[in-house]
Amino acid sequence: MGVRFKLSFVFLFYCIFHLPVNAQNKADVTVNFDKKISEMKPIWAWFGYDEPNYTYMKDGQKLLTDISKLSPVPVYVRTHNLLTSGDGTPALKWGSTNVYTEDEKGNPVYNWTIVDRIFDTYIKRGMKPLAQIGFMPEALSTKPQPYQHKWKPGTRYEEILTGWAYPPKDYTKWANLAYEWVKHCVERYGKKEVESWYWEVWNEADGAYWKGTQAEFFKLYDYAADGVKRALPAARIGGANVTGGGSRYLDAFIKHCLLDTNYATGKIGSPLDAVLFHAKGSPKVVNGTVVMNLRTELRNVEANYKVINKYPQLKNIPVIIGEFDPEGCAACGMATNPENAYRNGTMYSSYTAASFARLYQLTDQYNINLLGAVSWSFEFENQPWFAGFRDLATNGVNKPVLNVFKMFGMMSGNRVEATSNQMYPLQTVLDSSIRKPVSDIGVLAAKSQNAATVMIWNYHDEDKKGNIDQVSISLKGLDKKSVIITRYLIDDENSNSYEAWKKMGSPQSPTASQILELEKSSELKSVGKPIKFNLDQGPFQFELSRQGVTLLSIK
Repeated sequence: MGVRFKLSFVFLFYCIFHLPVNAQNKADVTVNFDKKISEMKPIWAWFGYDEPNYTYMKDGQKLLTDISKLSPVPVYVRTHNLLTSGDGTPALKWGSTNVYTEDEKGNPVYNWTIVDRIFDTYIKRGMKPLAQIGFMPEALSTKPQPYQHKWKPGTRYEEILTGWAYPPKDYTKWANLAYEWVKHCVERYGKKEVESWYWEVWNEADGAYWKGTQAEFFKLYDYAADGVKRALPAARIGGANVTGGGSRYLDAFIKHCLLDTNYATGKIGSPLDAVLFHAKGSPKVVNGTVVMNLRTELRNVEANYKVINKYPQLKNIPVIIGEFDPEGCAACGMATNPENAYRNGTMYSSYTAASFARLYQLTDQYNINLLGAVSWSFEFENQPWFAGFRDLATNGVNKPVLNVFKMFGMMSGNRVEATSNQMYPLQTVLDSSIRKPVSDIGVLAAKSQNAATVMIWNYHDEDKKGNIDQVSISLKGLDKKSVIITRYLIDDENSNSYEAWKKMGSPQSPTASQILELEKSSELKSVGKPIKFNLDQGPFQFELSRQGVTLLSIK
């Protein structure tokens, strides 16, 4: 009895002084590098935003440079307001290029200066446009006044809906605008380059952004597609970029493109080189805590995948999720929308990791040719520091979420089989999101010829921290007994400019030295030095806090 007591005391002493503080769960992860699932397609390397004029501004150019370096393939960029009338002065949820005006006789006058400046910024960095043909120029709108809105966060969203949202007064002029634009792009950038882009018509015509009927939108699409194809027959165009809940509208749009009489040509069918739709989550504040909803976003995806799979004519058609986000309004900060408080810290990072991993799973399940999922998150020029917008950087300093995309950029080759006993099954997420008491400690892994990568996140819908969980990874199927492991980490202490900013006292006018410190803290950080690890030792082990994300780079 005395020996048992001594052993129990020794074990208790060990637990108190050697186990991690607040350790709650132990995740057992197994990666089989010799079991290929599919290509590790960089579906994450697509980004978008409302305000096109931010593209060539100081912080916009810096962020685009950072984004362009993330991916082994060209990054695609989508933005609104490329045809909107105005002098190019940006504002929240607004931008303009003034490409189209008319003279006193009603003849079109084209001016490509501003839109060229936008596309030049992309092309210079090896990026490619997902070029949106919209919105309606003032001179073409059936209801041109009022035109430029004065919307601010906290005011009614409907205030943005002005003359740019209406159908054209002349569809032939609309088609010719598309024709002249594509023709100009071919002359400026070359036929081969423009053939590698994607074009799409409008945005969320099933929602607030379109003040015409469904039939009028189909007509808008037909005439725009006709103009694009006349200028460049091999150009790739698609639609309809419906809202997250717009699967029925997408169904009607696909039927029109496949079976209906084309409004522009009088023939059956309309060009459809890609199918596009949106998917959004829906966070809420519950008892003072932000609670995300990954289920809503993924079910948006699933509903549209089901529509696409109804049509055998669309087998293997390229699919682009035109906006793939935790919720709907990038320019609504946390001051007016407290449910958006997740955006500055690591919850946005872990949500992004968990959501893209499930998107890969869902895409496999429905056998969809997904090219990309656009994160509608860029930057907001000259706004308060860490204002809670859905952005990747604030005043030129990258936020923690951008480091998840840096991690994705390090993953290449093929996705391989990886399991975790603490990872929620896909169907559970589709049914009820991540709501059980335990968090989702999930895994995504890839292997190329000379390297392997493993991403692990500790995510929960409920924005609470404190738990530090243990992770044990068995690395199988590698043809070496010894590997070099570099571990990268995003948590409160690593790769996190937001926590560094708060420790400074949350300055809204940081000094030059503070900005340098913030920039340094924003970089993706490795934990310690690379480790030589013998696989015969057993699993590789470490700790990961809730809402943290880590990447193992194995060579």
